[in-house]
Amino acid sequence: MNDWDDIRFFLAVARQGSISGAARLLDVNHSTVSRRIQGFEEKHGVRLFNRQRDGYVMTDAADAIFEQAQLIETQNQQISRTLFGQDTRLEGPVNITMPHDIFEYCLAEDLAEFAKLYPGIALNLMVSKGLKDLSSREADLAIRLTASPPDYLVGRQVTGLQHALYAPADFNQPQTEEAVGLVLWTGAQEPPSWAKKHFPNVFIALQVDDLSSMYAAVKAGFGVARMPCYMPDALNGDDRRDGVKRLALPLPRSDWSVWVLNHVDLRKTARVQRCREFVLEALLAKRDLFEGQRSATAKHIETSD
Repeated sequence: MNDWDDIRFFLAVARQGSISGAARLLDVNHSTVSRRIQGFEEKHGVRLFNRQRDGYVMTDAADAIFEQAQLIETQNQQISRTLFGQDTRLEGPVNITMPHDIFEYCLAEDLAEFAKLYPGIALNLMVSKGLKDLSSREADLAIRLTASPPDYLVGRQVTGLQHALYAPADFNQPQTEEAVGLVLWTGAQEPPSWAKKHFPNVFIALQVDDLSSMYAAVKAGFGVARMPCYMPDALNGDDRRDGVKRLALPLPRSDWSVWVLNHVDLRKTARVQRCREFVLEALLAKRDLFEGQRSATAKHIETSD
């Protein structure tokens, strides 16, 4: 009978195409992965991977078992979620994932309060880029910014998202053909429609792949950026305290919303649900921040409309 770990290590190497990639994915040493694959091959007297200069390539034997291995993985995850879903204890770990800027600027203090209220629950926070897989229990609870969450997740849409235009504190609306720098997301090929609408002459000054970096770029003077209001408005209650100001230019509401989600199988897990209820309450208390209503500029825009 095969050990589940044999299957787990096999799938990691097959998907990553290398021992080092599998080691990072499984959070183990390179030598551990190599030893497990070698042992799996020796147990059955077959070679599963051809070692090549650019990585590990599956053999015919590996191809023959890959689909079955995936089915075993799915069944193992289902067993884990089913058992975890029956846990009624308010103790033990809860893996929670969210964008790092949501944690840093919106929920850090709230989660610290939760930890004091429930010392038996150990929060494991994941804020790295990339979505965690709730099916495989990489995370038990997720706060996501999305237009539509996957069907296998249950949860609540907390609030919509409002974006606004932000500029350095000394920025003045150009009255001539003076060029305005833009801070855009990585991959932008040309100035977006909002820039063309509000400024007569623009150029891409910097591209970034992170919201905190975008804010820092605006503060440093690179130019204007379109950002979700919750992060800059959390830092700038008076719209210019931290060297960045919100421009009184209206933008339509985003199609994306803030969601609190968990896998359908974890609906009865006591500690996950207690954490979920607490986070929901904390986010609802900040609904005005996500909807862009906390700053003085927002009120000015409403008056102008």
